[in-house]
Amino acid sequence: MKKTLVIFARAPRLGRGKRRLAADLGPVAAWRFQRWALGRAIRRLSGDPRWHCVIAATGGPARWPRNPRRIPQVNGDLGQRMHHAMRTHEPGPVVLVGTDVPDITPHHIADAFKALGRNDAVFGPASDGGYWLIGLRRPESTKVFTGIRWSTGYTLSDSLERLGHGRRHHLLETLHDIDDAESLRRWRAADKPGRLI
Repeated sequence: MKKTLVIFARAPRLGRGKRRLAADLGPVAAWRFQRWALGRAIRRLSGDPRWHCVIAATGGPARWPRNPRRIPQVNGDLGQRMHHAMRTHEPGPVVLVGTDVPDITPHHIADAFKALGRNDAVFGPASDGGYWLIGLRRPESTKVFTGIRWSTGYTLSDSLERLGHGRRHHLLETLHDIDDAESLRRWRAADKPGRLI
């Protein structure tokens, strides 16, 4: 069974995306962060031979790298787009990550796939109540993507509830999702090695 990692990404375009961060820091600073975070995720995660990597992309034309392969995101709410991005691959477990969490490493992805050997789902909790990673052993299931209060402090708890009774899940470590100036400040204050901004 093939292991697939999906990097769920929006093309960095000035004045589009990262609206809360742009409202706090200005559009140029938000664009720079988005471009940096996307490039960091692709460099760190896409070349690992332990999984096959694709980018589920939206946001119009951009200078995407030739590898990994890109697939388009479909129209719809966040759950519909994530579900489509996870189920359009060869049979096997699928892990999806966003690009707003600069501390994701290949170790996290390997841990997620390992957890899917014993669990139906794996989540990487974000400090804001959402999640930075979701992995499913059988990604054809739609329940975990419907009826969710996206971009709120209830996103993870809603998703766990929708997973259903009798289905096992595993939680990875909690990381910072950078959505606004305050979350960027908290992330910078953590002072982890290897930080570039």
